[in-house]
Amino acid sequence: MTPTLSVLDLSPIPEGASAGDALRNSLDLARHAEALGYTRYWMAEHHNMPGLACCATAVALAHIAAGTSTIRIGSGGIMLPNHAPLIVAEQFGSLAALHPGRVDLGLGRAPGTDQRTAWAIRRTMGGGDVDDFPRDVMELMAYFRPVQPDQPVQATPAAGQDVPVWILGSSTYGAQLAAHLGLPYGHASHFAPGQLMEAIEIYRARFRPSARLDRPYVMVGANVTAAPTDEEARFLFSSAQQSTLNLRRGRPGRLPPPVEDFEATLGPSERAVIHHTFARAIVGGPETVRRAVAAFVAETGADELMATGNIYDHALRKRSFTILAEAVRAQDRAAAAE
Repeated sequence: MTPTLSVLDLSPIPEGASAGDALRNSLDLARHAEALGYTRYWMAEHHNMPGLACCATAVALAHIAAGTSTIRIGSGGIMLPNHAPLIVAEQFGSLAALHPGRVDLGLGRAPGTDQRTAWAIRRTMGGGDVDDFPRDVMELMAYFRPVQPDQPVQATPAAGQDVPVWILGSSTYGAQLAAHLGLPYGHASHFAPGQLMEAIEIYRARFRPSARLDRPYVMVGANVTAAPTDEEARFLFSSAQQSTLNLRRGRPGRLPPPVEDFEATLGPSERAVIHHTFARAIVGGPETVRRAVAAFVAETGADELMATGNIYDHALRKRSFTILAEAVRAQDRAAAAE
């Protein structure tokens, strides 16, 4: 089984670079992914993180969409507790009006930041509670339906726009909601792999066909760092490992350059954090990546693999996505030959 390949971009800001550099790199990577045949280019939403330039997700996506022509663009995801559903509908309706048939809307339940920042985002609003998530999803989806004669609030230009909605999650909660609503489900196994298999099983078992989707559709996230050799890939991957530990230590910063033998410098507890967070990471040369992708897809039965990878050198980040695409095509050829 060969998955659809897509990209999740956090628009990392390397040490010595600016947010503008990161967003320009994101567009360059999106064009590269489009040329390689990737299906989607999604961008995340994070706040109060000085190493990521993806806080204004809809604005960043407008930049990507305007500079590409065929790849689907979308949010991975919009953190709905941070926003009024009407505003999200207006933003993504505007994107869809400008780029019809190319816009996805992935929705998450977490704030994507710390509690103090979450309060700063929605401090004047009565909403924002994660427990309101199902209601907010339903309200948001309603804004995309054709306007009814007695509808008091309209989301222009969202009404009538075809913007597929996805439910994203890192636990079983999102899987249950996606199944109940008959929506595609994406699991954040690129940073929270613990409940991946349980969430997928629940989603498939409880899925209710809808007008939007007649069968379950599963996307899984994976950190992918690919290079010509396993050794170089492990070296490049140390940037993401350092960044994750810096965040856990309460010292978030820009993406650091890679270092040799990073894990050898860690104590047992820090090594455990790294191993848990990146349990589903795919790191290696072309053949290692090919086998790892095949095994991951066989285990999960995923319809789509959404790859992310924060590599310090932008040219090497592009190369990583090239190697991944070529590895999946090689798996395709091998399967066809059997």
